Amino acid sequence: MPENKITIQQVRAKKEAGEKLCVLTAYDCTFAQLVDRAGVDIILVGDSLANTVLGLESTVPVTLEQMIHHATAVTRAAPNALVVVDMPFGSVQEGPQLAVSRAVRVFKETGVDAVKIEGGRRMAKVIAAVVEAGIPVMGHVGLMPQYRSMLGGLKVQGKELEAARLILDDARAVAEAGSFALVLEALPRQLARLITERVPIPTIGIGAGPECDGQILVLHDVLGLSGRSLKFTRQWADLAEETVKAVAAYRKEVLEGSFPGDKESFHMDESIIEKL
Repeated sequence: MPENKITIQQVRAKKEAGEKLCVLTAYDCTFAQLVDRAGVDIILVGDSLANTVLGLESTVPVTLEQMIHHATAVTRAAPNALVVVDMPFGSVQEGPQLAVSRAVRVFKETGVDAVKIEGGRRMAKVIAAVVEAGIPVMGHVGLMPQYRSMLGGLKVQGKELEAARLILDDARAVAEAGSFALVLEALPRQLARLITERVPIPTIGIGAGPECDGQILVLHDVLGLSGRSLKFTRQWADLAEETVKAVAAYRKEVLEGSFPGDKESFHMDESIIEKL
């Protein structure tokens, strides 16, 4: 294990010490290497790759094989961050036995440090079984994109009393099942604060306010590559525009014949050419 590798124990200790966790998604070797160099604590190979990389409308169609493919690329390039991969929809919903079998496959083939499982109380037995098998689990409650149909779409959850109670119960169940951390997505900040105070594991918010123990965003939103503007995120760069400018400049030089020039060309002895 690399000397600076973030561990599950260090993640837990940050909550106790009051230190924030920085989490970001990555889906390939190039961006994983850059995100790791920037010093984030955790890289999530999220099933959000469905939208950001594969052009799908939701996370539901992503397959186990696709998640393994992308997670393997990320782990090769991120020696320091803790790497977590989403278990895609359909891979853990058939019960603890099959969930453990598939989680073991992912863990062995990708080299990740943990898996993430969406779902609260109804997934507690699955989470407990995967943890018992020796695989760390990050939980996920609140807005769960894999269950968007049941939740009525991608919208803020837990704004009413009964809904808030259920989400709090979900968070407790996930913690009690053995998860080492918990993603809270699209929750009122007051509810996220309460959950953070009442569960013993680190909470990682996305659209859940500043009181969580850490924050996660989709890399493509951070870099301005996604083309979308969301209330709960900020854009720290505009790589989409920079990419278009660079490609347009390349195209212009190709069309006018200024690229490649002599500097970008290989040479041989002219006497050889004369003999051909």
